Amino acid sequence: MLSLTATALKPSILSPFTKPKPNGLSPHPITRPVNTVTASLIPASSRQAPAKQNLYQPFRPPPSPIPPKFRSLDPAGKIEVLADRMGLWFEYAPLISSLYTEGFTPPTIEELTGISGVEQNCLIVGAQVRDSIVQSSPKPDLIAAFDTGGAELLYEIRRLSTVQRVAAAEYIVEHGFDTKGAQDLARAIKDYPHRRGDKGWEEFDYNLPGDCLSFMLYRKSREHRSPSELRTTLLEQALEVAVTEKAKKAVGRELYGDSDEDRAKEEEVKIIRVPVVRLKFGEVAGASSVVVLPVCEAEEGVRKIGEAPMEFESGGEFGVVEAEREWRRWVVLPGWDPVVAVRRGGVAVSFRDDRKVLPWKGREEAIMVVMDREKKTVEEDDGYYLVVGGDGMKLERGSVLKEGGVGECLGLVVLVVRPPRDDDDEWQINDEDWD
Repeated sequence: MLSLTATALKPSILSPFTKPKPNGLSPHPITRPVNTVTASLIPASSRQAPAKQNLYQPFRPPPSPIPPKFRSLDPAGKIEVLADRMGLWFEYAPLISSLYTEGFTPPTIEELTGISGVEQNCLIVGAQVRDSIVQSSPKPDLIAAFDTGGAELLYEIRRLSTVQRVAAAEYIVEHGFDTKGAQDLARAIKDYPHRRGDKGWEEFDYNLPGDCLSFMLYRKSREHRSPSELRTTLLEQALEVAVTEKAKKAVGRELYGDSDEDRAKEEEVKIIRVPVVRLKFGEVAGASSVVVLPVCEAEEGVRKIGEAPMEFESGGEFGVVEAEREWRRWVVLPGWDPVVAVRRGGVAVSFRDDRKVLPWKGREEAIMVVMDREKKTVEEDDGYYLVVGGDGMKLERGSVLKEGGVGECLGLVVLVVRPPRDDDDEWQINDEDWD
């Protein structure tokens, strides 16, 4: 490295006694400062090099699942450990996977050790499930409960998440479940989210294995006629394993019957004259006739509903729909009789959550309410009308409105449409999935 320094030379001074030459030039001309540059070499040892960042990270293989006492064994030693079942099951289970990587096949291992292919899979998966539970830091007693003969039980809860595995394992130990009980519990937990919309689904707590198992028994009981011995047995079992009070009350109502208040509500729902239908996938495409309606969102308010076109009809060779004014959103529905009967003033109002709209128990899903704006006067006691309340728009029975002195509303509700969804049967878990 070079270091540069500059030295300025002083100019010469003109003496007053010096006479200029005839040509007018001074014998000592004035000179300007001259800078001289010198360079010196700085040794490399004194330089400060920038700190280098170590970007290289050596490969660190994942920890071996094989216990330290078995890691030094050769294939013959591993086979000997498996054949004699030396140690606990979760200790020698990783040896099976290790033999797979060394070229051994399940039939070969079965021939050498006597452990069948099904049992090999059960041991491997059970050990993996146990490791996931151990990593979640559960109670020591929970892990110890599966030290002997726990592979079959842990294998049954393999499809659950880690949190669900811990909860299910605690429930299995607490109630002394066998393999069949563990399998039923795992199915109940896994199947519960897919049963949204079934009767009583919201009364059970998904985070509690007991409530999930209770709901599965409760749902199975409804598949049998009432009264029957099998139905009663299933409900008694559901009541026994239910944890929350809501779940116990739901099962109790099914087992012992409803109270007078519940019966009154049930009868009110039965006489509802508003059809509630669920749209099916492809139903509009396969319909012989369709109806087109303007759509308003409930959040847009009453004013938007009033601005929707009152008259619109299809005509011409291609059935082009023409409305009295432009509108941004439309919906096409099959030609259901209640919708076809609305000749003028029909409109569909969409809601994001039916629980805030319907007077009966909702299913926590979006709905579309079709109403006739020509029938704003409350006349039918058993009919339902769309009104505006403190919490927004909702359906209210005509008799209730008359008792409250309400004579006019937004319109008469003729149909409630639910969105399409897959059938519940398609959500069922097949037995093959659990083998």
